[in-house]
Amino acid sequence: MSWWQDMVCYEVYPRAFADSDGDGTGDLAGLTARLEHIRDLGADAVWCTPFYPSPLADGGYDISDYTGVAPDLGTDADAGRLTARAHELGLKLIVDLVPNHTSDRHPWFLDALAAGPESTEREMYLFRAGRGEAGELPPNDWQSAFGGPAWTRVADGEWYCHLHAPEQPDLNWRNPKVRDAFTEVLRYWLDRGVDGFRVDVAHALFKAEGLPDAGPGQHADPLRNHLMPYYDQEELHPLYREWRALLDTHPAPPGAVAPHDRVMVAESAVFDPARLARYIRPDEMHQAFNFAFLEAAWDPAELRRVIDDSFGVPGAAVTWLLSSHDAVRPVTRYGSLARARAAALLMLALPGSAYLYQGEELGLPQAEVPVDRIRDPLWERSGRTERGRDGARVPMPWSGARAPYGFTTADAGATWLPQPDGWAGLTVAAQETDPGSTLALYRAALRLRRAHPAPDPAAPPVWLSEPGAPVLVFRRGELGCAVNLGAESVPAPGRPLLSSGPLDGDALPPDTAVWFLAPPSSRTASGDTDDDARD
Repeated sequence: MSWWQDMVCYEVYPRAFADSDGDGTGDLAGLTARLEHIRDLGADAVWCTPFYPSPLADGGYDISDYTGVAPDLGTDADAGRLTARAHELGLKLIVDLVPNHTSDRHPWFLDALAAGPESTEREMYLFRAGRGEAGELPPNDWQSAFGGPAWTRVADGEWYCHLHAPEQPDLNWRNPKVRDAFTEVLRYWLDRGVDGFRVDVAHALFKAEGLPDAGPGQHADPLRNHLMPYYDQEELHPLYREWRALLDTHPAPPGAVAPHDRVMVAESAVFDPARLARYIRPDEMHQAFNFAFLEAAWDPAELRRVIDDSFGVPGAAVTWLLSSHDAVRPVTRYGSLARARAAALLMLALPGSAYLYQGEELGLPQAEVPVDRIRDPLWERSGRTERGRDGARVPMPWSGARAPYGFTTADAGATWLPQPDGWAGLTVAAQETDPGSTLALYRAALRLRRAHPAPDPAAPPVWLSEPGAPVLVFRRGELGCAVNLGAESVPAPGRPLLSSGPLDGDALPPDTAVWFLAPPSSRTASGDTDDDARD
């Protein structure tokens, strides 16, 4: 079994994690100094979101140099020290690859603008003539995921495509030069010891031939595939087979995992399980993010259905996540800290890999960022109706009674994004000594998860509760989990190992989860044994 099949991976948004130089922005040196927190939590790997040079039109996902380090985040040497220190602590390092688009200040795009229509430079991107008598209308009706048209007109009259912000022009993946350039980017970071890549917008690189109109059914939702079926094209898969072969064969420097043991994770906003399964065929991606689980409501039937659907491809790796830099934090999304804690035990008990996002282990709620400090392009592109994702990207609270909570030595007003008042009790320091804290819960859960591994991370859990029941009860190997999503207390199964909240004697209260040791042949709610239920 490979390390990534049941790993716990901790996502870091570096500008909001830890500041080492007092400028109010988190950086690579700050992350390196705080890696012990991630190790002590019990994670196996760190996924670091983009630290490359960027004008920050979209929080670092508009990249102007794929093989550099942003000056406000550090230097190439800092990146090397981060990788080395992670490996010293037994952590793998996964970095972001953003191949769908560049920054509009990337040299490739600047060259394309200067070269003009019908140039080879413009073939790096999706430039097209407009419609209408004078080309004054966009080439098609596609809308950006961030709101507004997915096209911007340049001075000579042509238009370029951008599925996100105008500052993020989409690349033309039918151009072999684009393909070759990213092969070199992969080699560059493999040579520097990274252990894998998270591939941003992995479903969207190739667009449908001819760029046809999408029609009135398209919708602008940043977490959904709003232009299906005009991307998620078949041409993606030969490309990912090439990348997989590179990861499996390219030599590894000292300290990094060996070839054949690196990991490639698809951020594919594809919600049809059968189509998503194509990305994780044996010779393509190792994993794909399970957005259906992240989006599932606090409802037993929906969660059970999503869990069952996630194991639709026999032998394929399954991932679970409750939060990310793009999602509303679970405390706010579910409506309470109790539900977020119960959801954490549910997720961590499931077979497969779990992805945590910084601050999730502290039970942070979504922050309310003042209008004059919002950075997310969704705010302006939506006509100031969508506040965007900044509320999940405020700096980590490490210690202290008031902002900046140990994140930086700068004044609180100088931080990357402002932190809320009232977070003193949520800091790492405050939770370290509290056995009932959310941090203590996550640490205990990750210890027990490691002590009771799933026999087969690709095998679905064994359900011990009947469909339609308000409580979900299952086991993976000897570790059992029960989550009460109903309105009444229910009997708690087995002898509790860990609970997300106080138990009511032998009863499991609403919005509470418990772990227990399940005997090899447990009985379902119908009275059948596991073996009977599977027959």
